[in-house]
Order: sequence, then structure tokens, then C-alpha cells
Amino acid sequence: MNTLAIKNLTKTYPNGVRALNGINLEITNGMFGLLGANGAGKSSLMRTIASLQEPTSGTISFNNSDVVQKPEEIRKTLGYLPQEFGVYPKISAEKLLNHLAVLKGILNKKDRKEQVKALLQQVNLFQHRKKSVATFSGGMRQRFGIAQALLGNPQIIIVDEPTAGLDPEESNRFLNLLSEIGENVIVILSTHIVEDVRNLCPKMAILSEGEIISQGNPKILVAEIEGKIWTKIIPKTDIDIYKKAFNVISTKLVSGETQIRVLSENKPENGFETISPNLEDYYFATLLNQSLKKAS
Repeated sequence: MNTLAIKNLTKTYPNGVRALNGINLEITNGMFGLLGANGAGKSSLMRTIASLQEPTSGTISFNNSDVVQKPEEIRKTLGYLPQEFGVYPKISAEKLLNHLAVLKGILNKKDRKEQVKALLQQVNLFQHRKKSVATFSGGMRQRFGIAQALLGNPQIIIVDEPTAGLDPEESNRFLNLLSEIGENVIVILSTHIVEDVRNLCPKMAILSEGEIISQGNPKILVAEIEGKIWTKIIPKTDIDIYKKAFNVISTKLVSGETQIRVLSENKPENGFETISPNLEDYYFATLLNQSLKKAS
């Protein structure tokens, strides 16, 4: 069993921006969802875990080895798919993966060839192995990104916003692949897409303004707000009135009408109906409670 332990982690950049503020997490094998809006600090946390930048203070250990003091220990066993994978050279997927395998220290030619072939098959790109990665669709590039992240049989895999920009079919295929991989290793899925976490992750944390504001099992967390989410169809012109009067956590169009969802211990007013909450409700309710706490 692999264990990643993060204690009192902070990161302040030279320009004074405090991206991480006292992060405490313990992550073991399986899919772990890190959920937060853009700018919440997710990429800063991923880059710090991957030893691409040093924290300002705090500790990170992987299987009892200090990542900050000995970054090479996690690099040897890490697979990383950043949000921006960069510009692909105009060479075939097979040649590029082989080149990346050499950089990762897989020097035995026979082993390298077998691993490249197996990974291209695993991510369903073997039939496209002679094509330039520069010509791949977004979904194919993400699958290639996972193939390079899996080189060397890593024990911890970090994927940052992996489904952004993918169509639903590509997204599902990609997430199913991640789920298969995540049975025996740590996979950290960093995303702002609630559905990705709901479908895949038995453990999760919510990051907001550089702080962990909630963590646990998604189903147990959602159960905390059972009976506290109310919904009503209202005229679009009344949205601001309701936002001032109640704790509105989300609004959306349903068949051309505006549906609001409100967090409340009791029925807000006539016309509201209680509704079974989902992870999106919990996420928005947690963010709302955090902002109310900071405002008080």
C-alpha cells in the first residue's frame, strides 16, 4: 500500500501570492479527487507534490521518504500529466514514447520496446502509433499523455484537469482508463468538474483559496446536506431578489425556465420543494459556507 502524507504545506510565490495555506492530506491507493475552481491552488499543489517546485514550509512524504529533501525518490515512481502538456514534436507516437522512456531511465532496448507497445495498446493508440502526435485529436493527446505518465510502472500518478476540452465520449473513455489504472496505485485527479470526481473517486477533498475546506467519501459528505437542499422554478428576472433573501447555491435553466437550488435547514418559503442532494450541491454549499464564514 502506497501512502502520500502532506502536512502543514504552504506555498507563497515571490510576487507575494499565497497559493497554498496549511494543506493536510493523507492519500493511499485508489482514485483521489481534488476538486476546486480554477485558481483554487490545485496546480500549485500538484506541482509541489511532483517536486517541480519547493514548498515554502511543511512536509510531503511518499512511503516514508521525504519528497522535499529527496525529490529523486518520488520522481523515480511518479507519473505526471500536467494541464498543459506542451507542444508535441512532429514525430510518431511510437518514437516519442520511446524517447520519453529513455529520458525516464528505461535503458534496456527490449524492455523499452515491450513497454511502449503495451502502453499504446492499453490507451487504445496502437493502431495510430505511426502517426504524428501533433495531428492527434484532444482525446487522443490526453490518452498519449497517460501512456507517457505510465512509463516505468509508477506508484503515484497525478493528472491535472484531464478532461477539460474533451467531448463526452472521449472523456468517458479516458476516465474509465484512469479508473482501471487506479486499482493498485495512487491516482490524484485534480479537476474543477464535479462529475469526474462523483463517478470515479471514493475519496476526495475540496480546495478553495489554497485551503482544504472539506475531505472524505463523496457519498458520506453528500449525506450531510440531506433534507437541506430546496428547489424552485422562478422568473429569470427575480434571481437577484432570491439571492439576497436566501442561500442560493446554484441556478440553471430547465426547459427554458430558471431553477434555483437553496441551502436551508427549513423550507425557505411557499413553492419550494426539498430535493435529494448530489455532489455538486455539496460542493457549492461548502464553498458558500466558506465564503459566509470569511465574511462574518
